[in-house]
Amino acid sequence: MENYKLTEPRYEAMKYRRCGRSGLLLPEISLGFWHNFGAEADPEKCRFIVETAFDNGITCFDLANNYGPPYGSAEETFGRIYHASLRPHRDEIIVTTKAGHDMWPGPYGEWGSRKNLMASLDQSLRRMRLDYVDIFYSHRPDPQTPLEETMQTLVDIVRQGKALYVGISKYPPEMAARAYAYLREAHVPCLVYQGRYNMLERGHEDAILPQAAEAGVGYVAFSPLAQGLLTDRYLNGIPEDSRMRHSKFLNESVLTPELLTQLRAWNEEAKAKGFTLAQYALRWILRRPEVASVIIGASSVEQLKNNLQAIR
Repeated sequence: MENYKLTEPRYEAMKYRRCGRSGLLLPEISLGFWHNFGAEADPEKCRFIVETAFDNGITCFDLANNYGPPYGSAEETFGRIYHASLRPHRDEIIVTTKAGHDMWPGPYGEWGSRKNLMASLDQSLRRMRLDYVDIFYSHRPDPQTPLEETMQTLVDIVRQGKALYVGISKYPPEMAARAYAYLREAHVPCLVYQGRYNMLERGHEDAILPQAAEAGVGYVAFSPLAQGLLTDRYLNGIPEDSRMRHSKFLNESVLTPELLTQLRAWNEEAKAKGFTLAQYALRWILRRPEVASVIIGASSVEQLKNNLQAIR
């Protein structure tokens, strides 16, 4: 690979928001690695997407131990890109990863035990060839492990220098409240809550968003386009090359006549305001002051640049 050369200026192209009551600013748009960066992805295409993201002010790259497929391969892809392109700019970027979902066989390969979280982060650091991550998340609540064990592990991870900040994802309000209290009392406050939030899934508006704001915790939204539903992709049918045809995470049955009518109405609203439906959906999330960043995926540079127009 050729050495990466920055396109200057880049930070002026992005807007940044303070993450809760912390000193950390996050870009309004972050790049997620859930899809499109696994072992079968084109390495040069992945590198071009990441470099273009950074050139446009995206400083936050969101990963997890089991992103791929196969598990771990997205972190390996990021590690290669980081060392080829971004390593001189380590202090300008935010790298996040998570643990808690299924990762390896046996009783210690998932959930929130100290055994799992410590081992998983060590593996993630090796895959990405990093000394530390900026944010480490408990990826989901564990109904069996005591919350105190999971939270103390996050505290110790920060004190060991393996992460600068910690966060939680997908915790229900009562568990989130206990997590915030434990981490605050341990003087390693929870930086961020990451949750699913979009125009079709608004459940976090009533409890999670105001609770995070009161606790001084930033909110980062994932799945802002509902895996492509909130784009023009499905307005006139289901394309053969679409995620809905090939992914286990998006079933054709969700595209009901009622939903299609709503999507078409939102598309008309978006066009009237000079935006695509995807841009309109991203702006809708960013209207909330509690939201520090929105994580988007990208299968091409063109898609990435189109979505970045949401914050113009």
